[in-house]
Amino acid sequence: MFLVDTNIFLEILLGQDKKKDCKKYLDNNIGKLNITDFSLHSIGVILFRYGKEDIFQKFIEDVIPAVKILSLPVEQYREVVGDRRILNLDFDDAYQYSVAKYYGLKVVTMDKDFERVKDVEILFL
Repeated sequence: MFLVDTNIFLEILLGQDKKKDCKKYLDNNIGKLNITDFSLHSIGVILFRYGKEDIFQKFIEDVIPAVKILSLPVEQYREVVGDRRILNLDFDDAYQYSVAKYYGLKVVTMDKDFERVKDVEILFL
């Protein structure tokens, strides 16, 4: 089971360089994909900022039914702070890491900041 980082979805939605690789990965792992509530909100913020509400709507209709949305239980938020300090991650990466650790998931990302993570499996695309 995988936790797909925000950047994987944005790569596809914004038509960036690794779009094909990211899409292929998602297509090959349907049924094993998870996204955090934070990623979903971040994708919405970014797409709205670029005036791409229609793309967000299509994302909600096409992708969200195929993935499970995960949240970190409130009592686990202290872990985010600790993980941030130990691994020197920004909030979004510390949150993704904490969710992956809590649910026992592998993180799929293109973010090199995750190279510092050693106790959760990280798959770089």
